[in-house]
Amino acid sequence: MPVYQIFSIESHTKVYVWNISESFNELFRSVVLKDVSLARLEKMKAESHQKGFLAVRKLLEVAGYDDFDLYYDDFGKPNLKDGKHISISHSNDFSVIAVSDCNLGIDLEILKDKTLKLAPRYMDVSHLENLSKEEALEKATVIWGIKESIFKIKNIEGISFKNHIFEKKFELSVGKCSAELRFENQVEQFNIQHQKVDSYILVIAFRAN
Repeated sequence: MPVYQIFSIESHTKVYVWNISESFNELFRSVVLKDVSLARLEKMKAESHQKGFLAVRKLLEVAGYDDFDLYYDDFGKPNLKDGKHISISHSNDFSVIAVSDCNLGIDLEILKDKTLKLAPRYMDVSHLENLSKEEALEKATVIWGIKESIFKIKNIEGISFKNHIFEKKFELSVGKCSAELRFENQVEQFNIQHQKVDSYILVIAFRAN
């Protein structure tokens, strides 16, 4: 069973990472899906997305749940029937879920040059000054993940990554930083944790107390 990593964040959150090495058929035969999930799976055109979807269901089992415990609200945000918070992400050969007592967002991104090339569209590129190309790529990917994770928490139409979500300056080696959402005349603060997982960047956001 290719559970790549399981780790806790303090006492309130557990993160589960799956390295997808199975075929689609192997994954499909190993899970039980409700009808709405089967319909959603059938609509996915890319096999990589289908496998990521199924790997998330395997992670649910590892966490003590199954597909019937998971549901999505009208905005597409995942929820668990027992009231715990859950966030989900998938990228290439990895899927990840986080189960928490706190509202959270999680994002997993493979390191790819395109993220750095697109950086001016979603971030303040001055945060990448005086870095090597490798460091700049990692930092740009963390910043993309910060914005994705915060958006997953808020999930409000109209939020712009570049114009509404702002990361404070941070050092990659620390693994923690903060960010804020400035939207509709309100400012909300978020605590961020990030780490490298194989050739991916994993980012988790929590609303600050």
